[in-house]
Amino acid sequence: MPLFRPTSISVLPGARLHTLRASASAFSSGSRLAFLGAVFALAACGQGDPAKGAKGGAPGGMPAPEVGVLTVQPGDVGLQTELPGRLEASRVAQVRARAAGILQQRLFQEGSDVKAGQTLFRIDPAPYEAALQTAEAQLARSEANLAQTRALAERYQPLAAAQAVSQQEYANAVAAQKQAEADVAAGRAAVRNARINLGHATVTAPIAGRIGRALVTEGALVGQGEATQLALVQQVDPLYVNFTQSASEALRLRRALEAGQLKAAGKGAAEVRVVLDDGSEHPQAGKLLFTDLTVDPATGQVSLRAELPNPGGRLLPGLYVRVRLEQARASNAITLPQQAVMRSAQGDAVQVVTPEGKIEQRRIQVGGQQGGRWVVLDGLKAGEQVMVDGFQKVQMLPPGTPVKAVPWQPAGAAPAAAPAASAASGAASPASR
Repeated sequence: MPLFRPTSISVLPGARLHTLRASASAFSSGSRLAFLGAVFALAACGQGDPAKGAKGGAPGGMPAPEVGVLTVQPGDVGLQTELPGRLEASRVAQVRARAAGILQQRLFQEGSDVKAGQTLFRIDPAPYEAALQTAEAQLARSEANLAQTRALAERYQPLAAAQAVSQQEYANAVAAQKQAEADVAAGRAAVRNARINLGHATVTAPIAGRIGRALVTEGALVGQGEATQLALVQQVDPLYVNFTQSASEALRLRRALEAGQLKAAGKGAAEVRVVLDDGSEHPQAGKLLFTDLTVDPATGQVSLRAELPNPGGRLLPGLYVRVRLEQARASNAITLPQQAVMRSAQGDAVQVVTPEGKIEQRRIQVGGQQGGRWVVLDGLKAGEQVMVDGFQKVQMLPPGTPVKAVPWQPAGAAPAAAPAASAASGAASPASR
């Protein structure tokens, strides 16, 4: 915009026109000097104090952006390893037909809990009852023969002493008695065997547990040539959890324990927690039973087994789960939320906010997890502030821009200062009125 707007001037006599031109020239020079002075004054005000500008934070006099930080404090932390596993029934028994015949009855409800010795199926017992009666008849005949031979041997004994009968006749009588005793023993065994076969016609539960569906129906011929499987009983309380761990990881953990870098998790069996597919954790904790002594050559994994209480049978065999196992404890370790740790092929790192508000990237050593948080073994000191939130704000700022560290609050947790601020604003409202 021009500083001076031209003005129309009437033609004047020569002397008066010369006076007006001199006045306009003098006015124009003074205005230029005043304008330049104002520009220099504004420039001086814009520069200000350099230290004060740096202290202000973001460029252009904007306040420093706030980032959520967590002040770390080292302590004893359990090293949890999360491994894939599968549930397995602690006891499994196949119910098979040990007697051949026609299946007459099914005496259980499919999918129910059964007790050991409970009757499940009944096979036609008629042939086995007849076999038992035959064996009992054979035993009765053998016992009668034994009575006769015993009486004959007892009669010949005094006669042989008086030489009224020959010694050969007496010896034959004693031999017949012993043979009759053997026949009685064989008959008793046959009777017992017949009773066992008759008992197999009634199929009972070998163990207590939960029975599945019936694999055969009434009227089917079972046990002909082979022991036909009729059902399956599984004990689901407790359950076994079978899982594997890398042999190299297990060896590294053992070396750390031997070197004193880590401490054993406890004197007894290690505690095991099971995480389901939906992320929920089974309320009952299990215990580690054993670690296999051999490594699978195909996978390089070591097999482990834990025992897990399962009251009510809520968990089922065959279910895939995640197993959290605390194998050791680290001294002077730090736990951080997973979002605070940047993991890459070059290693793990975090961003630390210095007391001056600067952001520094720090390499750390991660040793495992605990409760969904990374366990940091090395790289941080007590009292340092690790950045947990506000990464997008920092990416939009020039490098070296100072930030304002504020305590980080987990998602869903209300800030502690919020109620106090509300109370203060409520108290100030009546005063302003």
